[in-house]
Amino acid sequence: MSKHTLSVVVQDVPGVLTRVSSLFARRAFNIHSLAVGPTQAPGQSRITVVVDADEKALEQVTKQLNKLINVLKIIELQPENSVQRDHMMIKVKADASTRPQVTQAAELFRGHIVDVAPDSLTIEATGTPEKLEALVGILEPFGIREYVQSGMLAIARGSKAVPEKSRADKN
Repeated sequence: MSKHTLSVVVQDVPGVLTRVSSLFARRAFNIHSLAVGPTQAPGQSRITVVVDADEKALEQVTKQLNKLINVLKIIELQPENSVQRDHMMIKVKADASTRPQVTQAAELFRGHIVDVAPDSLTIEATGTPEKLEALVGILEPFGIREYVQSGMLAIARGSKAVPEKSRADKN
């Protein structure tokens, strides 16, 4: 099995995320990442889902997704033909003596300080899962109070866009 990133364009209606995610759950797929948000097209959302699957199982679930009435388009985004990023916020212990080192580590990973408290800094960083894991590794000696990470967002490289389609175009 290998990881696959699917971009699923859906009608922005109540319950569509539940229907899509439950289709994966019923087939015992391990969802590594799930992110959803509006698109440039009014009334549409894009679900980016990263799953572990072999080719046959992925093809089967894609066919079943296409049968859902609110699903407009499904594209598998290959890592070499897409830009894929996670987003993370990390709260790190940082007093006056360690603050410069924590700030320097954040800057090394192109992170941004988004909150400053007397005894901590909150860093925002975007990148590949490997980059964010490395950042966490660098910051661990200072003491990580907590962190949160979003699901993978992905978009095809180049000028080509996922075409806007209506349900009528799908059939």
